[in-house]
Order: sequence, then structure tokens, then C-alpha cells
Amino acid sequence: MGCFKCCLSEERISRKSLKKSIKEYNDARTLASFANISFKTDSSRKRYIAEEIRQIGKGNISADIFTFRDLNTATKNFNHENLIGEGGFGRVYKGIIQKTNQVVAVKQLDRNGFQGNREFLVEVLMLSLLHHPNLVSLVGYCADGDQRILVYEYMINGSLEDHLLELAPDKKPLDWNTRMKIAEGAARGLEYLHESANPPVIYRDFKASNVLLDENFNPKLSDFGLAKLGPTGDKTHVSTRVMGTYGYCAPEYALTGQLTAKSDVYSFGVVFLELITGRRVIDNSRPSEEQNLVSWATPLFKDRRKFTLMADPLLQGNYPLKGLYQALAVAAMCLQEEAYAQQLILILTTCGDSSRRYESGDIKIIKIGVETSPVELAEVSPEICRKNQTVPEISPEKTATSSATWR
Repeated sequence: MGCFKCCLSEERISRKSLKKSIKEYNDARTLASFANISFKTDSSRKRYIAEEIRQIGKGNISADIFTFRDLNTATKNFNHENLIGEGGFGRVYKGIIQKTNQVVAVKQLDRNGFQGNREFLVEVLMLSLLHHPNLVSLVGYCADGDQRILVYEYMINGSLEDHLLELAPDKKPLDWNTRMKIAEGAARGLEYLHESANPPVIYRDFKASNVLLDENFNPKLSDFGLAKLGPTGDKTHVSTRVMGTYGYCAPEYALTGQLTAKSDVYSFGVVFLELITGRRVIDNSRPSEEQNLVSWATPLFKDRRKFTLMADPLLQGNYPLKGLYQALAVAAMCLQEEAYAQQLILILTTCGDSSRRYESGDIKIIKIGVETSPVELAEVSPEICRKNQTVPEISPEKTATSSATWR
């Protein structure tokens, strides 16, 4: 019988553990709907989920339910030749759904433990309720026996990490315009999660490997297993176990366990800095003083004469100087310690005709959660943004809890 593993009392996941997980995500009724599915047929299970979500005004479940046999056929028995990636909780395979001939990405979650089940529940929920051009689409899922499998639209150009940080010898480096296009789309995806989703959603794992690219290098955020519902009403933050990817995690979240949308903005700043510099956030192959990207960039932000030293050498100088300065200003503001600075979601806007996108380098800021008009950066520069600023050194040991989980 295909059902959620955590619904059955005789299985390893206890109801007590499940209740704890549900409580953690601040929307007990919705997640409980997913957690209590135990029906004989796929159609009855799907009807139950859809009805529960309709009752609380959230929307409809549009994802298909696949059998393990369907996905085994789609991936040719999960053949290693079809393996296209490995994440913190499982492997991703390229597949073709036989009935529709649709090319998909099939993510098989780790069956050993509760984490995979929790990620599965959250991802099915989030991607069934959230829809935006810059979020990856969930095609369907499988919960046969102990299998937990997610099926997504296939993104032909892989991840941003593939093109920026793990560039194959036969691939051309991303040009400046494409980098800014990717940053814009990713920022719009975050803006949707923070401002349009109700309740707001904190992504919590924004990094280069989670930004997927379609055939035109339009970005889509993927992997919502760590996402959390954000604070509502008078609450300013959500207190939670520290989870995420080391280097991308906001220092204040790592130190206190207090999660806000500002944590995503910090992570966006790190990825944007990776786009500008072509450097990894943590690179142990570099000299010790250059291994941490943010620490390396901090003193350079204060000296305009060194801004060009921060540009990716693979760009070979092919970028607008004004654009570089303003892009660095955006990154610097995201990484600032002051709370007001991290309330910004930064949307890169276009100037001129579409054939000359981003060439002028003009950037605008949209303030999220603040009732003001977009503010042009004008002559704002990184050394102004980071004047007298320091970045706290955060190590895996120096977190809010010793049980912090880094991916």
C-alpha cells in the first residue's frame, strides 16, 4: 500500500516525533493533513489533501502522484548514468515519464531516518501551494512504502554552481549580463516568498547549487526541504534549530537561532558576491586569508581603488564599471549587520532596450516590509555601505546550538 511512512504506528517514525515536527512548522493543521494520509487508493489520498487545503483557504494540490514503478521506469531503474546531482538528503536523476513523455528531475530522498520524511512533507506542501516563475515546479511525488521521491520540472542548464563554481573545460563562463539576470530572477523568487506568500516563507537554504537554470538561463529556486513559515502578527522572528549550509547562513541566525527573512537576504548577498567574484563562499584551496569569501571581501569594500580586483577574472574586464560598483554595493548592503540594511530584497532592474540589458549597470532597490518607493542606488558605493563594518567570524562550533545541522 502506497502511503506516508510516518502515518503507521508500527513504523520507525513515532507519532510523538511527527507531532514535534508539525509543531516546528507553525501550521499544524495544514501539515497534519499531509501527515495523516493513509488511504488505499491514490485518488482518495489526493482528494483528501486537496479538500483539507481548500478548507483553510490555501489553494489546491496540483502535483501528480506516481508509483515507484512509474519512476523506476522513468529513470531506467535509477541508473547511475542518469544521475545528475546529489544533495544533502538524496540523489537526483534525469527521467522521462512514460505516459506523457515529459523530461523530469527525480529526487530520491534518503530512506534512512526522519530527516528525509520531514523534507518530503515540507517540500510537497510548499511547492504545491507556492507558484512563481522563479520557483521550480513540482510535477509530482511518490510515497510508496518507504520510498520518498519528488519529481520536478527538468532544468536543462543545471545549477548556478555548475556554471560559476564548477565550470567544465568545455563550457564558457557566464557573461556579466547573464549573471545580473540570474541575480534578478533569484531576488524576485525570494521577494515572492517573503511578501506574496501568506504566511511568509523563509527559504533558509539559498545557495548557488539550489539556483537552477532553464534553457535561457532564467533562474528558479529549488530544494524547499528546509523552508519554514515566517513570523506572523507581532512576532519578529521564528526560533528554530540552526540548519542550512555553512558560509551562506546569516551570522545572527547561526548565533541565536532566531530566523527572519533577513537571513535569506544575507544568503542572497553571499551568492551575489559569488556571481561577481567567481569565488566560492568557502574555498580551502586558497590562502588562509582568502578562504572565507565574505571575510576576504570586507576590507576591499572600503577601498574603491580595489573594486576591480573583486571582479571574476573570467569576465576579462567585460563589464560596465558603474554596474560593478553598484552590484558590489548591493552585496555589501545584504551582508551588513544592521537590521535595517538586511530588510532589503534587491531587485536588479533593466535600463534601455532588451538587447542591452544590465549594460548601464543601473540598479534599484525594493524595500520589503517598508512602505516606501523603490530607491535608486545612484552614487551609493560599497565603501559607504560597509564603512567601519566588520563581519563576525562564524564557525560550525560557534552556533546557537551544538545540534546545528550544516548541509
